[in-house]
Amino acid sequence: MLLHLHFHLVSFLTFLFLSSAPLSSSLTPDGLTLLALKAAIDFDPTRVLESWSESDPTPCHWPGIACAHNRVTGLALPNKGLSGYIPSELGLLDSLKRLSLAHNNFSKPIPSRLFNATGLISLDLSHNSLSGPIPPQIAALTTLRHLDLSSNLLNGSLPESLCQLGNLSGTLNLSYNGFSGGVPAEYGRLPVMLSLDLQHNNLTGKIPQVGSLLNQGPTAFSENPSLCGFPLQTPCPEAQNPNVFRSAEEPQNPGDHNHDPRLPNGGVERGREKGGSVAVRVISGISVVVAAVSVSVWLFRRQLRRRKGGEGKTGKEKVESEVEEEGQKGKFVAVDEGFNLELEDLLRASAYVVGKSRSGILYKVVAGRGSGAAASTVVAVRRLSEDDTTWRFKDFESEVGAIGRVHHPNIVRLRAYYYANDEKLLVTDYIRNGSLYTALHGGVSNSLPPLPWAARLKIAQGTARGLMYIHEFSPKKYVHGNVKSTKILLDDDLQPYISGFGLNRLVSSTSRLTNSASKKLNSNQTIFASTTDSSISAPSTVYMAPEVRVSSSKFSQKCDVYSFGIVLLEMLTGRLPDAGPENDGKTLESFVRKVFREEQPLSEIIDPALLPEVYAKKQVVAAFHVALSCTELDQEVRPRMATVSESLDRIKSQ
Repeated sequence: MLLHLHFHLVSFLTFLFLSSAPLSSSLTPDGLTLLALKAAIDFDPTRVLESWSESDPTPCHWPGIACAHNRVTGLALPNKGLSGYIPSELGLLDSLKRLSLAHNNFSKPIPSRLFNATGLISLDLSHNSLSGPIPPQIAALTTLRHLDLSSNLLNGSLPESLCQLGNLSGTLNLSYNGFSGGVPAEYGRLPVMLSLDLQHNNLTGKIPQVGSLLNQGPTAFSENPSLCGFPLQTPCPEAQNPNVFRSAEEPQNPGDHNHDPRLPNGGVERGREKGGSVAVRVISGISVVVAAVSVSVWLFRRQLRRRKGGEGKTGKEKVESEVEEEGQKGKFVAVDEGFNLELEDLLRASAYVVGKSRSGILYKVVAGRGSGAAASTVVAVRRLSEDDTTWRFKDFESEVGAIGRVHHPNIVRLRAYYYANDEKLLVTDYIRNGSLYTALHGGVSNSLPPLPWAARLKIAQGTARGLMYIHEFSPKKYVHGNVKSTKILLDDDLQPYISGFGLNRLVSSTSRLTNSASKKLNSNQTIFASTTDSSISAPSTVYMAPEVRVSSSKFSQKCDVYSFGIVLLEMLTGRLPDAGPENDGKTLESFVRKVFREEQPLSEIIDPALLPEVYAKKQVVAAFHVALSCTELDQEVRPRMATVSESLDRIKSQ
């Protein structure tokens, strides 16, 4: 009761503080609202709010604030050591798109009126001391894509109202709290691509085997002692066969010294090839646990269908004799001579789902070497969709061979492939630090701080070099065809790697738009495109050049140039490229052109995280001009990738 009275007393004093501002003050209503946050802070060790003053005409130059058209669209104060509470007045910021108060020490409950800011796209209140339940009013945030409330003191049951957030497409992270009760079956209606994290709570009961919950890895539910059922290794009391998930000879955890726990790991079930009984047990488990996926199970499923023809064969002989319909044998080919993994190594490996798309499923595969004396080998394996059964081996071999010959430091390298009539796998390097999309917009696997200017410039320069190499590698004038931020992967040193090169010609289940355009290809050009493979992915069409959106148009290398320009704008602004409310209903390219045409301040469009780096202003402006030249509507006006690369290399970071 005293706490309740104290909360309302502070709110009343805040009201008096705002109402006592001089009548002559010209500070905007958004600015006055932000002063309510300053009043709610009782400890500001970095003095980040010291310059927030009611005498200013606008808050748009205050630290942590981003604006568009003099309205506050972003409030980002992470890692500032702030103590206090979150005032409900922040709900008055009706143009607010992004709110991040992570890694501070905010306490007390989350105010329900905060969710009056219904335009929020991203909300990150993680790593604080917030308490109480999640207010049901959160269902009003219908445009929300990313929600992170992890590492707080929140409690109560998991709110079913979260299922009403139909636009969630990035992260729903409620881990490291005190939530109790069961996992609502309604959570199965959440998008499949959403990264769900409920670990380290007090959840109980059986995980519902419905919808997208079947596609979550065990880490999404781990460290809930009373939670049971797939994908956890804890059987529920009614479970009849606890060995259905794992052979008794398998260890509890894979020995992966390179394993990154931040990744949204998928199923890790495996089966050894020591005997038919083990294989049958694993295959039978698939009918009970549809979402249990691993490299071993891929091939065991086909072995079961063809068991009659290979009863007397074991191991590698059984795998190589499967493709009967066309009289072909399954074949595993190492494209890279230095690649020393065999098919059996992949069969015995641990597999973690890291991406799903129309082109298939992408796995992180940890292959041990012998008894563990040597380090594990980590690769990425893409299982191509099974829709296409028209590929002959020679044609497939030719296509994959062309992909494998493209070697560049900024292109993900193909190492091997497996071909059978109804099973096709591509083995590539595994790039462990996630995608550029995740680094810019957040995600469950992202632990990076905001990218500084020097890192963004390095990523842009490396990506441009990789695309230039693709364009100039062959007289056939190769085209990637699906350049976007989810296709640019980052290693530990933030070096970029272009992924997805060559997928479109290997997979039949691409989008109708991509297929219709690819059929109109120039005879002297070859398109190597791909489809979405990230759990966090912006719509592909927003990266596509205008001429490609017309079915009668043809792909060209200038289409890649346009797509790269959109990615570059994404890096410079920190904004999503689609025509959302964040960009005033315009596409990102149109929004940026309008700002330049009207000669508005650079602060209107630049990523707020870059604003402190004032020394880079001229470099950022130069990069904007490169991006705008890449995104010219007339493809004849756009520069070649070689010119783009040279222009970016002339921009020297400090």
